[in-house]
Amino acid sequence: PSPKSCQPDGASKETLQYEIEELKRKDLALDQEIAQLLSEGYSLEELEQHISLLHEYNDIKDAGQMLLGKLAVIRGVTTKQLYPEYDLELSD
Repeated sequence: PSPKSCQPDGASKETLQYEIEELKRKDLALDQEIAQLLSEGYSLEELEQHISLLHEYNDIKDAGQMLLGKLAVIRGVTTKQLYPEYDLELSD
């Protein structure tokens, strides 16, 4: 194939350019959010610890959801039907 055929067409270039601009906007927004938190007295270490704890929480929650799913299959019910038995809210 010629070098021209390997290049993205105009629409693809526009799409890529839009995605790049969108990522730049998100990066700027995150930088601003970090600056705001730092100005409120949070430290980077504290923020990193908070993020780490959120990841751990999400991993544990995912494991719990998988266990509920397996239990629901064994019992032949929906996961939703198990929530009251374990005092869980649907928003949990």
